[in-house]
Amino acid sequence: MSLSDTASKKIEDIPNHQYYKTAIVTIVLSIGMWLAIYTTPKYIQYICKLQNDAPRDHQKTVRAFGHNLESGYLHNVFTVLNRIGYINTTSSDWDLLWAHNYPFSTLASELKNLKPHQRVNKFPGSGYITNKVELATSGIKYIPPAFRLPKDKQKFLEYAGANPGKKFVEKNNDHRDIRIKNITDINLNGNSTFIQEFVDDPLLISGYKFDIGVYAIFTSIDPLRIYIYKGDFLLRFCPVKYYPFDPQNIDKYVVGDDYLPTWNVPGLKYYYKTLGYGMGESLNAYLRSKGRDPSIIWKQIEDSIRIVGLTKERNLVESLKRFPSKENFFEMMRFDFVVTEDLEVFLMEANMSPNLSSAHFPPNRLFFEQIIYNLLGLVGLNNAVKSNQMLGRTLICDTVNINAIFRRSTLENEMRVADKNIMVYPDECNSALCSSSCISPMCGLCRPCLSPENKRNFLRAYLEHMNRGECKRIYPPLTLMNSEEIIIYDDGEEDTPENQLQYRWFNGKCLMDSSWCT
Repeated sequence: MSLSDTASKKIEDIPNHQYYKTAIVTIVLSIGMWLAIYTTPKYIQYICKLQNDAPRDHQKTVRAFGHNLESGYLHNVFTVLNRIGYINTTSSDWDLLWAHNYPFSTLASELKNLKPHQRVNKFPGSGYITNKVELATSGIKYIPPAFRLPKDKQKFLEYAGANPGKKFVEKNNDHRDIRIKNITDINLNGNSTFIQEFVDDPLLISGYKFDIGVYAIFTSIDPLRIYIYKGDFLLRFCPVKYYPFDPQNIDKYVVGDDYLPTWNVPGLKYYYKTLGYGMGESLNAYLRSKGRDPSIIWKQIEDSIRIVGLTKERNLVESLKRFPSKENFFEMMRFDFVVTEDLEVFLMEANMSPNLSSAHFPPNRLFFEQIIYNLLGLVGLNNAVKSNQMLGRTLICDTVNINAIFRRSTLENEMRVADKNIMVYPDECNSALCSSSCISPMCGLCRPCLSPENKRNFLRAYLEHMNRGECKRIYPPLTLMNSEEIIIYDDGEEDTPENQLQYRWFNGKCLMDSSWCT
């Protein structure tokens, strides 16, 4: 017998169960070695670091645009964004661009190629509203008469001659160096200033003049939708009492950076500090205690913002034509008002990027954070996770909460809002007229007649209503549930067809659900 035959014979003589024992021991030892190596704390930390450093496709990103960002004036903005899950980025692959400066020149090429999920906190053309000269000289109701120099020099001289008792202030577009001046001291041939009538009978509280800052949010242009943050309002008081009046002392009549805050105003301090009301409610309570009706002020303020939006909408529509979609943009502005002793309201300016920093006045931190949070909620950005679908946690990183998450799916979007949620006028849509044609304006809101663009718009409007929080829609204006006719808000100019259709839709929702009327 050969040597190989002998070896084969010996192997065949070994019982089969010994092979199984050997195999099992080998597998157990391998698993033990794997567990010993790959479950050590250092290895867990290493793997989790790799996952943390990897691109987070499941988490939304925000990019900031502005000058001197390192100074921290956007601290409150990023505090809120980070709290709800946004992570900061400097790349062009962002979900939200928070622009403090107007971005459409510097970032022109980038912003003309936006993806559907990308949102920008500025509207193209919003300078038609926020430019100081542009707004002041627009001739819009609630704005004191103003004259651009030197273009309106003759008009100004004629107006001043016809109103000899009026005072005037000289301003520039930076809203700096505001001062009452005699006509003889004004450079009527200058090209960097404008002249505006001075409101010389202001409402005073504890002897101080003040202005009211109202935060307005534009969520859509063409059709136009405007909201205001009603959770509170910014009150800023001049640091020196108005009387005895001295035009050389601007601290008596100009609200500057070092204004007197509400909590230091004697007439409001008790309401604000002791009773715990906000600035707006402290003002309301004070006025009611004096037998005045504060609703007179707020109605005028809402009316003023509506009129500005409607008047300037056409300019913004033209600016939006340079972009593939108008659905990527939203904007919050602060409208500043002064009130007269007779509770007459005047709009002084609209600020493109209102101050949201509480560095100078720390008690304003919560006020600003709530504004930012409600703004993000209104426009659908307060959920920084792109999907609720979790793949499950990995064995190794379960203890450090590393989740793998998909983007939000169509099914999840339908869970939030579906076609049935935007349907209105069931009786009219079931009529013979609407069943056979879309010609009637009312039939245009029936499902077979809705264009894809109108459908997307109403879906977004529905979500805004559901997520409005402390925001109040002021355009389209709130309607009465039992109204039988569609009343289009009109300040002398015909509304656009898109605004009219949207108004009818909101009225239809109001007729079906009274919460849409409040």
